[in-house]
This record gives sequence, structure tokens and C-alpha cells, in this order.
Amino acid sequence: MLKRVIGALLLVGMGAAHAFAPQTGTWVVTSELDGKPGRGIALDVQNGTLVMQVYAYQQGGQPTFYLGVGPINADGVASVPLTSYSGGRYFGSGARSGQEAGTPGTVALRFTSGTTGFATVPGESEKAISRFNFGYPFAAESLRGIWTLTSLNGTSVFTEAVVLSVRSGATANGNGIMATADDSFACEHQVRGNAAGLVICVKTDSRGQLLRSYAFTYSVNEGEGRQFSPSGGYTDQFVFVRRLTTPSGDGTGLIFKEDSPAQGMSALHQKISDLAESIRAE
Repeated sequence: MLKRVIGALLLVGMGAAHAFAPQTGTWVVTSELDGKPGRGIALDVQNGTLVMQVYAYQQGGQPTFYLGVGPINADGVASVPLTSYSGGRYFGSGARSGQEAGTPGTVALRFTSGTTGFATVPGESEKAISRFNFGYPFAAESLRGIWTLTSLNGTSVFTEAVVLSVRSGATANGNGIMATADDSFACEHQVRGNAAGLVICVKTDSRGQLLRSYAFTYSVNEGEGRQFSPSGGYTDQFVFVRRLTTPSGDGTGLIFKEDSPAQGMSALHQKISDLAESIRAE
């Protein structure tokens, strides 16, 4: 079945439909993210099965956790019974087996993208939840590293890998360019204008002519969006983005050799600015 593309893309006219799975990792109740100890959710989805651990507190204030396992459908909806446990191993103990200690009820989940959704836990109203991104601020340096961009439609697939290693100044709507050493590919977070909240990437040839451009949103190591035509129009190509190394060069799964350094990016600056201005508000 097909799905909505994430909300940020819908706001700039990039709405489309495809299936997705919630990102694996640490999730939070969005309204409770205040820097203080609180509740959290660990999520994993594999081949239609969702596993979640909820870290919460008992009525008396003691910390506890619950485990839930259940199917998630193609619309990103799941209903998962939670189970508590007791009597298991503690730090320094010998072998002990935990036992089920009851259930507080069922949590209802509905995801609106790979990084956002809503949860209804027992005894509470529905609340927004989101993937917790604590390592990558919305800043130019967080784009440094090796990335792959895979664009596809119903008939074709194209993938390219890029090493973003050269920092440069910001465009009118961005907060700083990060480009390849050969000055042919550059990306920038957009912080104002119709494309605010997106990352725009462009590729040019040796004469500065635009070859490809992308606009996407991402969280931690994964993103999704659309590819644009050289004239700035939307194409039927979705783009799926994957970070392969951290800004410090540590691999997130695969490691590629870096390119050598090189110079200026005036043409790349201009292409990103042009695309940011051409994206229409809906």
C-alpha cells in the first residue's frame, strides 16, 4: 500500500505516497522533551513487526519498563499490548529469569512519518511522539561526511555517493554550504523561506551547469524527499538519503575513502539559492 510523504514535504508541495517504517531508535513524547529525566520509548520495526520498550515510572515513583510486540500495518498503525516484568537479573547477580508481572493495557500507535507519530498509552489521551535526535543539530557541520542519495520511481533507480568535506558560507535562506572537494556537489540546511526545514543539494558539471538537485528532510542517518529537474520543477523521482559516516569520519554502516580538498563554490551557492526560491508554498 501507499502512504503520505512526511509532513515537512507536504508543506512545500512535495506531497506524494509511499510506504515507510518508523525509524529505529529512541523516541520521546514530544511535549515532555525538556532536558529533565522523564519517559522514553525504544522502537524497532522489522518486516512488519514492531517492538517497543517504554521507560516510565510506577505510581510510587519507582522506575520501570514495559515491553510490547505486535504487527504494524502499511498505514503505520499498531496496537501493542504492554507487559511488565519482575524478578530478573540485576547488576552483579547470578542467573535469574524474569517473570511476567501483569499488563497496564495496550498502547495505540499511528505514525505520520518515519520520525513522527502519535501514541495513546493506558489512562492517557493521545500525545505526539517523535524520534529523538540528540547528535545532529540543524547546522552545516552536521552534513559533513559521506552520504548516498537513491532516487527512484516505478521504472528506474539511480544512486550516487558523495563526500561532503568543504565548508563554505551561507546562501540567503540557508545556514552554510557543505560541499564535495571537487566542487561539484553541495548541500545546505534551509532556515527561512518556503524551503525552511529542508536540506537542498545540487550537482553541477565542470562548467557550473546544473545536473541534478534534491530537497529532503532527514533525522539522524536517514532522510527522504524529491529530486528536481534542472529547471527547478518537481520530478516523479523520490529520493532516499542515507548517512554513511559521521562528521568525524566514523562509519554508520559503510566507510568510503574521502576525496582530496579543493576550492570555491559560487555556482553551487547560486543553484541552491535558485531552488530554494522556486519551491512553492502550499
